[in-house]
Amino acid sequence: MNAVLILNPGSGTLSSPQNRELLLAALQDAGIEAPVITVANGLNLEAALRPHLENGCPTVIAAGGDGTINAVASLLVGTSVRLGVIPGGTLNHFSSDLGIPTDLTAAVQTLKTGITQSVDVGAVNGRIFLNNSGLGLYPEMVMKREEIRKHGFQKATALLIASALTLLRFPLLRVRLAVNGQALQRFTPFVFVGNNAYQVDGLQFGVRSRLDQGQLCVWVARRTRRFGLLRAVIKMAFQGLSGVRELDVLTTTAATISPRRRFVPVSLDGEVVKLRTPLQYEIRPGALRVIIPAPSEPA
Repeated sequence: MNAVLILNPGSGTLSSPQNRELLLAALQDAGIEAPVITVANGLNLEAALRPHLENGCPTVIAAGGDGTINAVASLLVGTSVRLGVIPGGTLNHFSSDLGIPTDLTAAVQTLKTGITQSVDVGAVNGRIFLNNSGLGLYPEMVMKREEIRKHGFQKATALLIASALTLLRFPLLRVRLAVNGQALQRFTPFVFVGNNAYQVDGLQFGVRSRLDQGQLCVWVARRTRRFGLLRAVIKMAFQGLSGVRELDVLTTTAATISPRRRFVPVSLDGEVVKLRTPLQYEIRPGALRVIIPAPSEPA
């Protein structure tokens, strides 16, 4: 296989030199020739990748967390170039929903034996997301987490502290939503927009079974107290959406979200950017070609 590898050595399991060596050895053993572009501060990924794409490289492998995979996928959307995924982050939502194994050697074998599938991507004001995007509590937590990490805290510890501080403050947003011809006004702690539908009950809570249904799912929390929001999440996990009055749940192909502020922090696959409002969300069906595990042979 002819490919190029985008490697983020700061991501989760790939922060270990031993795991990086294991990954490179597994690629070599699988016969995958892939020059390595290492993600580093100041790297212009588009400029670094451009010569490989111009020379007709058919596959780009992204090794890292969801943020790294998002950055690579954003350059491949709408092209015939395939995305290969090596999950090396902390949560690895995208690869998990595609069924890609977390074991590095097994993930490399998927690159060799897998099939290519076209999946949807979400977009907001032209910015791509593979998993979800959000306003309110979550981007506030992420920004607070990064502030705390500057004081030497580990990522997981910083997130716990940031979550507690954000929930204590519990900021609310005034937003206007235009979805499916409806206009909604909400004073809300968060808006969540997912690329395709998320499971909301049972052991598969927070998992997507399909990434090719051409739909955005939009969750808007109605104004509620902290414990009311927590109660709604617990109720969803055990009972699904039935009876959960604290959330508006909508399915659509496009939505316009208009906070009162000119710029708002918006999360995109765990990374936070500030975007000008209004926020124009859309689904882009089948816009990304990705390597996934081949279906199992019937017994």
